Amino acid sequence: MKKNVGKTDRILRTVIGLSIVAAGFFYGSWFGLIGAAILIPAVLGSDPVYDMVGVNTNKKA
Repeated sequence: MKKNVGKTDRILRTVIGLSIVAAGFFYGSWFGLIGAAILIPAVLGSDPVYDMVGVNTNKKA
């Protein structure tokens, strides 16, 4: 998988994803799974949706 998620994008995804996961745990809701779905591309550095649409926020690639 090629890296198509840039540094700023990864930071934003991490902050937003962790916030949603924490809210899911706090409220005892399954809503936290959405946060996990946001975190996965941040950790991997690759987003399949970006690949399908042709978006690349990684300046090194």
